[in-house]
Parts: sequence; C-alpha cells; structure tokens
Amino acid sequence: MKGAALVPDEMTYSAGFASGVAEEMATNPDIFVIGTDLVHRGGHWAQIKGLVDVVGPGRVFDAPISEAAMVATGVGAAMAGMHPIVDLNFIDFAFGAMDEIANQAAKIPFMLGRPVPLVIRATAGIAHGGPQHNNSLESFFMHLPGISLLVPAFPYDVKGLIKTALRTPEPVIFLMHKRLTGTRGPVGGPDELVPFGRANVLHPGTDCTIITYGGAVAKALAAMESLAEDGTSAEVIDLRTLAPLDVEACVASVKKTGHAVVVDEAPKFGGPAAEVAAAIQELAFEYLDAPVGRVGALITPIPENTPLLDKVLPSLADVVQAVRRTFTAFEEPA
Repeated sequence: MKGAALVPDEMTYSAGFASGVAEEMATNPDIFVIGTDLVHRGGHWAQIKGLVDVVGPGRVFDAPISEAAMVATGVGAAMAGMHPIVDLNFIDFAFGAMDEIANQAAKIPFMLGRPVPLVIRATAGIAHGGPQHNNSLESFFMHLPGISLLVPAFPYDVKGLIKTALRTPEPVIFLMHKRLTGTRGPVGGPDELVPFGRANVLHPGTDCTIITYGGAVAKALAAMESLAEDGTSAEVIDLRTLAPLDVEACVASVKKTGHAVVVDEAPKFGGPAAEVAAAIQELAFEYLDAPVGRVGALITPIPENTPLLDKVLPSLADVVQAVRRTFTAFEEPA
C-alpha cells in the first residue's frame, strides 16, 4: 500500500467511487479490481482513475473481453475468501455473464451456505450510445433473490454505498449512471457509510411525494421547484437502493401527503416504478387521495438520435403533469 487517498470536501461522482474503493482497499488486503481498460485508463468513466497509484499495480487487473470469465473469476475468488470488484463497464454486458450472476453468485450462498462477497460495478442509465448500451436491467436484478442492487445519484452516496458493499458478505450490483459521471458534490470521510435499504428524503413536502432514483433524481428535484411556483409542496425521495427497497420510507411519506408519483428512466411497463407503486397502493391505500402516478420511458429500443431520445425519455414536463394529475384524478368533468 503506497498511502491513503486524500478526501476533498467535494469530488465528482466517479471520483467518489475511486475514493471509497481506495479507503476500503487500504484496510482490507483481500479487495481487488478486475475489468477492462482499468490499469492505465482508470476505466471508461474514470471510476478508478488514480487507484493504481494509490494501491499499487498488483491489485488492479485488466482482463480479456469476456464478461463471463470476469464474473466467474470474481465468484471463485469470493468463495476463496477474497472480495473482488468486477467492472463490466456497461450493465448491458451483463447479458454475457448472466449465468454466472444469476445461477452462481446469487445462488451459492443459499445452496452451499458460503458467502460470496462480490461487487459487480457497471454504468447504467439512458444516454447516447444507442440501443445496445442503454438497456435497463434494474427490474431483472430486483427480481433476483440473493443480489443487492445499488443505484446512487450523488457522489456522497456513491462513496458511502461502495464502502458498505465492500463490507458486505453477499453479492452486490452497483450501478452508476452515465450522465452523472462528472457531476460534483460533497463526499463523506473514511467512517461514513450509507446503509442498504434506506432511502433519502431530499426535500420535505406536504402535498405530493415524488419517488425516484439514479439519473431521474435531478428531474424530480427540478419538478419540485417548478411545482413550488404555483404553491404545490412536493416531497422528493431518492431510493438509493432498489434491493433492498425502502418501502417504509415511501409509505410514511404518502401517509403525510396523500399523493404519490414514481419517476423512472426505465421503461414504464414492468419497471421499478411499478413495484414501488404497487407497494404503496397495497400498504397505504386508505391514505391515498388518488391513484399512484408513474412516469417512465417508452417501450422501445433506445435511439441514438437526440430528438428521438428526448421523446423516449420522461421529461420535466411529464413529471410535473403527473403530479398535477393526481390532484384532479377524481374531478367531475365540466
């Protein structure tokens, strides 16, 4: 170990990940990172930029381009007592390692009673890059017992969640949104961890609850500000993790506001927003003054063309309109 990384008051989203990994590697010699373009480039998204200079070259490895081999190596190393981070670059590439993720990493703790302390990091979210680099796999991983799914929106949560993940004896999927790579914000120190399954109330409100995660958080906050202009007070909740899911925080908020809208960049049909909406209507039905609203992407492959991409993704106006519809859901037609 060459020394500890410095922790400034603010850093980028990607640097928050590198900082958290470096701090955990300083205290746990069993952690290593394997992926492609890591040693010299620091990853496609600078997610471990400078890490080799801190921890040395013997703990960061470039692998052949085989996601199945990378994850299989991670599973085997985890079973042998190591704590690997397997970097897949894009979560779309998980399709090439789905057996290793779903049938090995997620099942071995249940089948054999052995821990599999493994982090699979990948970039997710919808941006430019076309249909093969913009799949939304959150609902699949949410439906897979034995896997924790983390979806941070801020540098503080990136760092705090990866530190928690590297102290967890079970497999974790860690998704970082493409559009958030260079965003800046405060980060915590070496002892500040973010727990799994605990949502963050970003802004309190009294009239409606907006629930979201990842790249859609910024739109939810912008919608909150737009709604405030006409006197509507919106509470904004960032889920931070989808498995485990903090249903309690969502229900508690809805009991206060009586209205809820769930915002997601994933396709609206069968996505995380559907699960959150169903949970609220099951557990807080008597507190709702209107059905839970959902805002999501269209059911279509993601286009590269910018105007088409803008049509596929939910807009700020879509979020605002969804909130306003909850206040008029049962009005009699004029």
